[in-house]
Amino acid sequence: MELRDIEIFLTLSEELHFSRTAEKLRITQARVSQSIKKQERRIGAPLFERTSRTVRITPIGSRLYDDLRRAYDLIHSGLARATSTAQGVQGTLRLGVMGALGNELRPVIEEFRTRHPGCDVQTTEFHFSEPFTALRSGEVDMQLMWLPVRETDLTAGPVVLTEGRVLAVAETSDLARRTSVSMEELAGRHVLDAGPAAPDYWIHAMIPASTPAGRPVPRGPRVRTFHEALTLIAAGQIVSTLNAHVDRYYTYPGIVYLPVHDAPRTEWALIRRAADETPLMRAFAQTGHDMGPRPIAPGPEAGSYRVENAAREA
Repeated sequence: MELRDIEIFLTLSEELHFSRTAEKLRITQARVSQSIKKQERRIGAPLFERTSRTVRITPIGSRLYDDLRRAYDLIHSGLARATSTAQGVQGTLRLGVMGALGNELRPVIEEFRTRHPGCDVQTTEFHFSEPFTALRSGEVDMQLMWLPVRETDLTAGPVVLTEGRVLAVAETSDLARRTSVSMEELAGRHVLDAGPAAPDYWIHAMIPASTPAGRPVPRGPRVRTFHEALTLIAAGQIVSTLNAHVDRYYTYPGIVYLPVHDAPRTEWALIRRAADETPLMRAFAQTGHDMGPRPIAPGPEAGSYRVENAAREA
């Protein structure tokens, strides 16, 4: 049995649908049927029971699937290890992430480990107030950051995650009972100051200096970490536009997250040093590129529990 025929059999066993198998393998449905019939003639027994509506694997087919799946996985693992060694892809990639995004990037990390069994990924947290320090010092090899990143010494891309944005406000805010807000609501409300290490263009992409209509958004006080920002938001001293995944990962007393209906979507990209890019970095970036940008699934309706509580107390 040729490797392609094994792939067809395994895929049909999992999909139990001829057209989906053909689409997944990018071949014709006739090619799938021909391959299965050839193997059934060779074995001397049906591997699948077909009707006009269903496809079921037979006991003989099920046993063959178990045997071939193990062999197929061993073949691919061996080829992956050989390819990684030939390309010099080995070792542990140190990846900088902010907060919970390491979990959102897990599908890419797992696929990378599958493609390169001799490699691993170690995640390290960095703060928005020092966005490039760990990367430039060599403490990490790559970072996951929102775009744009316009540093001449850094390579940006590919984009691996996308999501919407929310506005974080105190429960006592006049905005707290809204179902959504506009970027214009930032006018005249203080937002955080990230300090001198964070380039203005990068921070302003997330927390603008002015509204779309040009009304100023004042800054201050200085904030170094995300949890410092949450403390100030809950106290009513600042508001902040944040990425929508915070509503799923960070329930914080006294804070309501409101969807921002006219905010641009955030694009999260892999960033690395241009001067000393390694095969390991290129391999991880290629994995991210091949998987394509993945929208981060939204959490519960932003701020719903806290808004209802505030309404009952009013």
